[in-house]
Amino acid sequence: MAHIDYYFATISPFTYLAGTRLEEIAQKHGATITYKPLDIMGLFSRTGGTPPKDRHENRKEYRVQDLRRGATKVGLPINLQPAFFPTNMAPSAYAIIAAQHAGGGDLGGLVHSLLRACWAEDRNVAEDDVIKACLEANGFDPSLADSGLLSGAETYAANLEEAVAKGVFGSPFYIVGNERFWGHDRLDDLDLHLSGKL
Repeated sequence: MAHIDYYFATISPFTYLAGTRLEEIAQKHGATITYKPLDIMGLFSRTGGTPPKDRHENRKEYRVQDLRRGATKVGLPINLQPAFFPTNMAPSAYAIIAAQHAGGGDLGGLVHSLLRACWAEDRNVAEDDVIKACLEANGFDPSLADSGLLSGAETYAANLEEAVAKGVFGSPFYIVGNERFWGHDRLDDLDLHLSGKL
């Protein structure tokens, strides 16, 4: 059985555009997923990336066009200037880590609902009430937002270290064995790889 390590940031617009396709692909191939939320700004500083606000205007303009086109292609609503971006990713990441440990709900749905909150609903994923609502909507106990914070912080930091060691440099990023796939627009390649065609 194939296994996918999934590295992502809970405020990444390109991760939002992935929707729930990863989960659909994994189900199709009987693959398992480990969700590894990480600090994307920390990842950028460790791997040669530049935060969006510090990029050249040419890159900023292209990013907006790319997001608009990408959202249209996958049929997702998007606010290209969300009210709460950037924001503190740690609380939402800790909740995902706690939910993965607890089990019993829709983890992919939780991740997507947090991303949607940022990029389509103008909600702040650093706020407890937003996180708890997303947990509850996806079958998890909302109190997970307040539990295991030390463990969550340790796992969140470890995810970043592991990501750097494994060659991750952006979000979303998928690893199967030694094969790495970067970006929502590489999910078709991941699907083909799991099919044995790539």
